[in-house]
Amino acid sequence: MQFYFELVIILLSTKLAGDLSARLGQPAVLGKLIIGIIIGPALLGWVESSELMDELSEIGVLLLMFIAGLETDLAELRKNLKSSVAVAVGGIIAPFVGGYLVGKLLGLADSHSVFLGLLLCATSVSISVQTLRDLGKLNTRESTTILGAAVVDDVLVVILLAFVMSFIGAGDINLGLVIGKKLIFFLTIILIGWKIVPLLMRFLSPLKVSESVISAGLILCFSFAFYGELLGIAGIIGAFAAGIAISQTKYKAEVEHKLEPIAYGIFVPVFFVSVGMSVSFEGILDNLWFILILTVVAIVTKLIGSGLGARLTGFDLRSSSAIGAGMVSRGEVALIIATIGLEANLLAKEYFTSIVIVVILTTLVTPPMLKNIFVRN
Repeated sequence: MQFYFELVIILLSTKLAGDLSARLGQPAVLGKLIIGIIIGPALLGWVESSELMDELSEIGVLLLMFIAGLETDLAELRKNLKSSVAVAVGGIIAPFVGGYLVGKLLGLADSHSVFLGLLLCATSVSISVQTLRDLGKLNTRESTTILGAAVVDDVLVVILLAFVMSFIGAGDINLGLVIGKKLIFFLTIILIGWKIVPLLMRFLSPLKVSESVISAGLILCFSFAFYGELLGIAGIIGAFAAGIAISQTKYKAEVEHKLEPIAYGIFVPVFFVSVGMSVSFEGILDNLWFILILTVVAIVTKLIGSGLGARLTGFDLRSSSAIGAGMVSRGEVALIIATIGLEANLLAKEYFTSIVIVVILTTLVTPPMLKNIFVRN
């Protein structure tokens, strides 16, 4: 019964907060993120984290990225591949150096400083995707480059994580196996998306049951996400790939039209609130300077590194700034890496809560940054 009450609070508060944010001239997603902090354990405590809530949140982010894939122009994605790689590489080098230097400045061991740098390399564009959608910019060249860069970033960061952990003895990791799994994923997913997805959609869509087309789309979305997780790729990348595959079929419009009410009616709002629910202000004053310094470094290095990658591949200053801003949010990817570091003793326990707050702050600043850049003409 408590869960039903929490669901009512989440759905009502996110709609009201999103509307208020839009009326104040900001993307609706910013209000939804902030309300998660307000109604979560950090302040009012109306909604508590639970296994069921976490699962609904995970479905929400998968559906968000699946819809982004449906709305992505594959030809444009191919055309901007060079820019996406440059943006991803720039957005890894600058944050890695910045994070490492912050670690050394704080007197951390080399291994902990390296891990801190690696943590700042992560990018999660689910919030950027929603912001761009709110602004009507999801089909722009900048948006396509951000999405492509996020895929490249995810692969490179996972490989770097395996590389670092294998060298500092934090785990028995076969680097060749990690890279091999990534190659297998992308090679097979391209083949499946090209040859098998159209066949499956044609086979499942005429079944004499209700909503067979949207069910077929969801089956592919979750299957791709599962396959990605199985091979060490974030599930959101698998969901994004599934969306792109279906976008090449005649079922794209129907899947997108019927999926949006499901996603935005319940699952996506739970995801937005869950981001804020991970905030805790306990002991924040003890590490206030660490949080402030690391947040500034996290924002500036991603903005400059990714923005420079875009600038070097032909984007003007405004577009480069927008791309850099779109890569700032660390989201759930950084939280996963932080948890791995905590378990491997590469991240001190007293810094974990501070890292979570830094991740939340990078997520909160992304929507207004994108809004301010895109409305400047």
